[in-house]
Amino acid sequence: MSVAAKKIAEAEQLVQAAEKSLKTSLLKWVPDYDSAADEYAKAATAYRIAKSFDKSKECLLKAIECYKNNKSWFHAAKSYEQIILICKDLDKLTDVEEYANKACSLYQQHGSPEAAASALDKAAKLTEQKYPEMALRFYQHAVEVIMIEDSTRQASEYSSKVSRILVKLQRYEEATKALKKEIGFYQQTESYGQIGRLVVALVLVQLALGDSVEAEKSFKEWGTCCEAEEVSTLQTLLQAFDEEDGELAAKMLASPFIRHMDVEYAILAKNIPLPKGLEVEKKSGGDNEANSTRELEEEDGDGLC
Repeated sequence: MSVAAKKIAEAEQLVQAAEKSLKTSLLKWVPDYDSAADEYAKAATAYRIAKSFDKSKECLLKAIECYKNNKSWFHAAKSYEQIILICKDLDKLTDVEEYANKACSLYQQHGSPEAAASALDKAAKLTEQKYPEMALRFYQHAVEVIMIEDSTRQASEYSSKVSRILVKLQRYEEATKALKKEIGFYQQTESYGQIGRLVVALVLVQLALGDSVEAEKSFKEWGTCCEAEEVSTLQTLLQAFDEEDGELAAKMLASPFIRHMDVEYAILAKNIPLPKGLEVEKKSGGDNEANSTRELEEEDGDGLC
């Protein structure tokens, strides 16, 4: 008998045991939800090892009902997180949002906002590549949830992911608001070095919007948090836009420290419209956004969180 067949046989026995635990009789008036939940959970694991993913999901849903009947909100939430992984196995990532939100809600009901935010973070990482809009919603929700604990540090981490996805989606007005919110979090923790880097990102986003006036205002407001190289580059960049010097603007946007920012901002810098419509000279063979993404990811390695 193959390993898969053995695991399926094991799972079927566990399901039978779970069903027996739920039965009542003259001497047993209340179903044994605790035992049934444990047996369904073990059956789900066995089915997953056997790559019988639909049956594994079915067992987890039954385990969740048992946990809920016992008011075991934390274990029910953990089971929803297991279903999220099965959605990946089944290549049904569009189903992740439903189960991630249910897991989050149950963790909150249990009084565990950190676990709730963590579940959303895991779901976002799972879906970000194929469904960035969905991942964005997860990170935005995570910021709201973690602030219940007044955990500014973690909120700033999730907020950073919100800002970067908005830039990736070219939703620059929303990205501007998100970056200002992120700056606010770092002001609370007095993380001025982080603020300096965010000022650079904010200026780039506002230039992408074609609003050099707001970009200059942002620099004046928070530029004191920037390091010397950042100050010098931003001053020259803003001057280039003010004087409509496209060549100088292109040179500043290609500066090493901008190219080595998080990949979304580095790509943004390569695509900002230059003064007088001057464009950066294209590389032979074409230099489209996909090529930019690939090049920068190769340079930065783990640029994405």
